[in-house]
Amino acid sequence: MSIYQHFRDDEKPFIDTILDWQDFVMTRYAPKCTDFLDPRQQEILRLVIGSQGEVNAHFFGGFEAAERKRALLVPEYFQVQQESFGLSLFELDYPAKFAKITHRELLGSLLGLGLVRDKFGDLLFKDDCIQFLAAQEVADFVAAHLTHVGKVGVSCKEKPLSEILHIETHWDEAAGTVSSLRLDTVLSEIYKLSRTKIAGHIESGGVKVNWKTVEKTGYELAPGDYLSVRGFGRSRLFAVEGVTKKGKQRIRYGRLV
Repeated sequence: MSIYQHFRDDEKPFIDTILDWQDFVMTRYAPKCTDFLDPRQQEILRLVIGSQGEVNAHFFGGFEAAERKRALLVPEYFQVQQESFGLSLFELDYPAKFAKITHRELLGSLLGLGLVRDKFGDLLFKDDCIQFLAAQEVADFVAAHLTHVGKVGVSCKEKPLSEILHIETHWDEAAGTVSSLRLDTVLSEIYKLSRTKIAGHIESGGVKVNWKTVEKTGYELAPGDYLSVRGFGRSRLFAVEGVTKKGKQRIRYGRLV
């Protein structure tokens, strides 16, 4: 039985990467620290590596409820320390009384440094305090080159992880019925928008499934998928819970609040 049959075609390259990491740890008997992974990637890694093999996987993103985490793949009995994950915490110094910085602006400025999203963890906002996590190997570069977010002048102060903002995520859960698990059908139920409006968002590139842009209205969803519609926030399809007498599928889902 092939391991690939349990995953979508577009997830197969990532599975190959995981198998390469696993082989590295087993042949060299040395740890392998990954870049930051989104929750779907973390789930795939757990499923591929398992919990009974010669290689164990540990995850850390700065605090327990972090969304994006680095994985550390290690041989059995390897002692994992927090420092092994190579995380750097930065706090922005900026004129908070006169300027406002958004999540999108900060992410855009970080990627504008020429680094990929995988090098950054969660972006944390609480009142006027803004922090973000970066891979330790790019920390010096980020500190030296992140001087503006949008038009706002900023500087980065590295902080100990003990001073990280603990941001909890909350899902507003609900249940409903859909005629199918097509992307446009499920999003119409979750966001209470017509399928025509949802189709417009999908076809214009404004919809992501598991952090990847999907432009096909008929894309088939599966329980566990993370979803987002630009301008309407994020959601998740938690479960499919049977079929009604009229042949519709009962789904349980949540919107991030």
